[in-house]
Amino acid sequence: MDVLQWLLEAEIPVAGGALLLREVIGNAFGLACALGGMLRRVWAWPVGIIGNLILLTVFLGSFLGVDENPALLGQAGRQIMFLAVSVYGWVRWHRSRAEADGHDAGAITPQWAGARARIGLAAGLILGTLALTPLFRALGSWEPVWADAWTFVGSLLATYGMARGWVEFWLIWVAVDIVGVPLLWSAGYYASAFMYLFYGVFTLVGFFVWWSAHVRAKPQVETLHLDPRIHPADEGGERG
Repeated sequence: MDVLQWLLEAEIPVAGGALLLREVIGNAFGLACALGGMLRRVWAWPVGIIGNLILLTVFLGSFLGVDENPALLGQAGRQIMFLAVSVYGWVRWHRSRAEADGHDAGAITPQWAGARARIGLAAGLILGTLALTPLFRALGSWEPVWADAWTFVGSLLATYGMARGWVEFWLIWVAVDIVGVPLLWSAGYYASAFMYLFYGVFTLVGFFVWWSAHVRAKPQVETLHLDPRIHPADEGGERG
């Protein structure tokens, strides 16, 4: 049996059943990515990409014929979405870190998104969920389908917000976790459900860490704005 086949089939025995090893490994990479994001380190993005690739095989396991867990198309789709947005975030953070010139230990300076962006994020979460729910249902995703759509859209917006350096992205993750935990548990993805529960607490900590970093960095940002070489549009939304 080669390594790939072993990884696809390996399970961890637990009381009353078993956990997929690759689900645990994928979530471990996701946790490492979240930690790197909280610390604003560029390496968070490639680590997250590895986790996304592993978890993609988890949520499409029934399609791949390697397990009998129900397909969660929203969860599978969000892994593909993560791959695309993570490349964007990786490039943006790498460029931001290169331009920081030692002003801050992190790769990006946290900032508030601004009123217009907040309205756009809230509207995008609601309208995106309404639009994708019938599509996911038609494709045979696990019920309640709206919850699958909610976690997909919320994950997209949160990852984009992280790439932009918006403090509010942590709160979007909280909204995703509140819905995602019971959804994943009901579908039998216990390792992912547990990690979502842990993420819910972790994201609240991350929110206050980024908020604090924003407060500390604000005087430096205001000084940088006096430099005519820096265009204000490059710094994002309003300061709060």
